[in-house]
Amino acid sequence: MLTSEEKKAIISLIHRQVVPAIGCTEPIAVALCVAKAKETLGAVPEGIEINLSANILKNAMGVGIPGTGMTGLPIAVALGALIGRSELGLEVLQDCNKDAVESGKKYIAENRIRIKLKDDAPDKLYIEVVCRGGGHEAEARIATEHTNFVYLRKDGDVTLDKPISATKEVAKEDVTLTLKKVYEFATETDIEELRFILDAKKMNEAAAADGLRENFGHQLGKTLCSPLGRGIMGEGIFSKVLSATSCACDARMAGAMIPVMSNSGSGNQGICATMPVVVFAEENHNTEEETIRALIISNLTAIYIKQHLGTLSALCGCVVASTGSSCGITYLMGGTYEQTAFAVKNMIANLTGMICDGAKPSCALKLTSGVSTAVLSAMLAIQNKHVTSVEGIIDDDVDQSIRNLTEIGRRGMDDTDRFVLDIMTHKSK
Repeated sequence: MLTSEEKKAIISLIHRQVVPAIGCTEPIAVALCVAKAKETLGAVPEGIEINLSANILKNAMGVGIPGTGMTGLPIAVALGALIGRSELGLEVLQDCNKDAVESGKKYIAENRIRIKLKDDAPDKLYIEVVCRGGGHEAEARIATEHTNFVYLRKDGDVTLDKPISATKEVAKEDVTLTLKKVYEFATETDIEELRFILDAKKMNEAAAADGLRENFGHQLGKTLCSPLGRGIMGEGIFSKVLSATSCACDARMAGAMIPVMSNSGSGNQGICATMPVVVFAEENHNTEEETIRALIISNLTAIYIKQHLGTLSALCGCVVASTGSSCGITYLMGGTYEQTAFAVKNMIANLTGMICDGAKPSCALKLTSGVSTAVLSAMLAIQNKHVTSVEGIIDDDVDQSIRNLTEIGRRGMDDTDRFVLDIMTHKSK
């Protein structure tokens, strides 16, 4: 039985990790850091120097920037300097308009921006921005989480200097989760205390509708809804779950000027933890209360796994988020805690090792692979069928299975991460 203090701590954790974001969180976090450095400088900078960890650079190279029709970091940096407002967090570019984009293009053309890889970055999520202008210099740094400022200075005056190691320790001390705690919290907490999660449903449904309405990215969601898609996939729950999820991802990765509810610093993870559960609940005629509890299970499972994996890693985030959605779908099918654990084991046995090669339109394909596995895993779990401890990396203890997954993604795939970035930065144009 969870104590009232544990419940309060978990609700606080969800509120911190499930937040609105406009655009892919890596370039937006860079724009946020630029905006903060500019505000510290007190003027639009004459020049900007940026040093980034490999994972930030990888996830910011090929993704659309909302409201610009452009991809990549330079326009995000320019807009952060010109119209960014740091108090808006991951919605820092909310004020973007046509005039701002034109000014941003001019700013880029004047060669005011320098972006470099920081080989010795102290964290996989690390952003360092130095703005110069009017004889002054300002610096801002973000580390460990997309909105976590650890250093601020203007000239020689340092106003914030927070050790990154201390930041990590604080994050670990938030609340200690297990899958059992996730399930108990989601199923036993007063429903009125959980109703806030419906904001994620509403926001990500709007993104999915936008993706269906327009031609974004590779149009995977629209393709699944087309006569071709319906002819192959049918018009059942499965195809609707896949199409809604990929529509939202299509819109977000192409730079649609629409917010999504993120999870653990990723909009795609937020979409993947939300839309499959929402669509399944509607098609399965679950009650609102069941939908709310399933969304909590899904989102909190993703948060739990990311606590061990880290905000950024070589492992594709859809593996994490779709594991959450599989748990939520299992619950909507009438599943018990034991069957939810079966779903997790089925997911880990299948998707472990899917690489992250940056944020980009084709992420919709990976999300759809993850979500299709989520449904299959739930179908097996509800029949008490699951991958056992004699198979691969699965352990009898579901929490140990999760730790096996996260250790592979956090440490085991480090060389893979370096190879991926090397390939991405040395491709012939």
